[in-house]
Amino acid sequence: MLFTESLKKNYRFRYVYSRGRSIANRLLVMYHIKNGTQSNRYGISVSKKVGNSVVRSRITRLLRESYRLSEKNIKNGYDIVVIARASAKEAGYREIESALLHLLRKQRLLKTEDGEQAPK
Repeated sequence: MLFTESLKKNYRFRYVYSRGRSIANRLLVMYHIKNGTQSNRYGISVSKKVGNSVVRSRITRLLRESYRLSEKNIKNGYDIVVIARASAKEAGYREIESALLHLLRKQRLLKTEDGEQAPK
């Protein structure tokens, strides 16, 4: 991920959960908050409720790749945490990517061609 750091510390996740805004769809829940820097920080959470370690790793890889490919279109300066729901277990790459882009679009975190925020 070229423009993005990973969220790794528990206290950063908790800060985003407690102070950030959330939105959800059938597959994912997303929290975000401004971080005061020029780069994004991205965290992924997949609980044991979703499946065994193989399933959780697969979902994590799909989320990381979906974010990486759309990273240039995401506004800078945010901490973003994505939580996979149990229904993501059966989803393929296209469905995960679509769900992530849907949440980013709804929260107006995507750039348009001229650099302004995306319309609703």
